[in-house]
Amino acid sequence: MTQITLDLSPELETQLRVEAAKQGLDPQHYILETLHTRLAANQAVANHLPAAEADLLQHINLGLSAETWDEYYALIDKRQAEALTTNEHHRLIEISDQIEVLNVDRIQALVQLATLRQQSLENVMDDLGIKPVVHG
Repeated sequence: MTQITLDLSPELETQLRVEAAKQGLDPQHYILETLHTRLAANQAVANHLPAAEADLLQHINLGLSAETWDEYYALIDKRQAEALTTNEHHRLIEISDQIEVLNVDRIQALVQLATLRQQSLENVMDDLGIKPVVHG
């Protein structure tokens, strides 16, 4: 078996552990099961979807690169430590703006997909395994 190492944010790791515990699985098996389910669903969807739905799903799945997320979290850590330079502050704002634009685009694509499927936005998000993130 091939091994892949993932760098997860502390928040994502916590969320994975909580979800795994809810299902009575250790985190590794939960991640593998989730990946298998997601990849199988993506393949099934790709094989049977009209072009419009496939395009919307592709748009929904767009995001920042892993490197940009790493940079973002490093800048957040520096901000919290009050060690952010002016240039780093501008970069953090730039990445935050990118995240916001991607999220707006993603939500618009989700709404279009819900309309196309004649389902509620909540049902489409549930079908895709997308859960809203609540920041406290």
